[in-house]
Amino acid sequence: MDNIYIEYTFEVTPKEPATEILIAELGMVGFESFVENDNGVVAYVQKEEWKEDILSEVFILKSEEFTINYNHKEIEQTNWNAEWEKNFNPIQVEDLVSIRAPFHENPNLQYDIVIEPKMSFGTGHHETTHMMVQHLIDLDVENKKTLDMGCGTGILAIFAEMKGAKPIDAIDIDTWCYENSIENAERNGCKHISVYEGEASLLEGKKYDLIIANINRNILLNDMKTYTDCLNEKGILLLSGFYSEDIPIIDAEVSKYALTLKKTIERNNWVALQYQK
Repeated sequence: MDNIYIEYTFEVTPKEPATEILIAELGMVGFESFVENDNGVVAYVQKEEWKEDILSEVFILKSEEFTINYNHKEIEQTNWNAEWEKNFNPIQVEDLVSIRAPFHENPNLQYDIVIEPKMSFGTGHHETTHMMVQHLIDLDVENKKTLDMGCGTGILAIFAEMKGAKPIDAIDIDTWCYENSIENAERNGCKHISVYEGEASLLEGKKYDLIIANINRNILLNDMKTYTDCLNEKGILLLSGFYSEDIPIIDAEVSKYALTLKKTIERNNWVALQYQK
């Protein structure tokens, strides 16, 4: 039986930076996927996770700086393909990486990633995914054992394999993301990605040369020791899913485990940090 989702349509004025803040806060209260459009964002939460006051802790809705109007309705999972096809436009990162759906024309860049995101996070449109791709562009990941934690669509694992990383584990707690990552890895001809459904407890006893974790601040802080325990000496840890003002608290936690900050990328107040053990 298909899960039932509640769809919220938010009209946001002015759109930036309010839409980014809204998406972050919605993620904290249980919304699990988002489609940005010209007017704001459409957000989805599973009906079983929904409650009447679900927006009570979405503080930007109370802000006097922005005008945010919204409505909601039930939507069957099977309607999702039409929704994202209407809103998903192809993107390019540094004229090297294209991220597109199967129905988009191939721009013939060096790397071409084809995904069907369904209900999964990580189309490359969001700043955090875009910045993680930027980090990976500059890294030598050839034959590096890699983890994509909170893999969403699997886009970062796929790009890592395209750059020569192997073997790769991709993990997400969400069933949709787990299934979608498998589909997208196959769609891109990946041979070295193993996808798992679960959380940080799956990492016990594992070791990696590169760990990619694009999740949210609280989960990163909670699982940081696990990530660093799994990182080989001289290994690289890429972190994103938080704002520039969160850097001190993230850096303080990472520094407990003798990792050094090597590079920071910022995009519309979101950041992606590169650490080395």
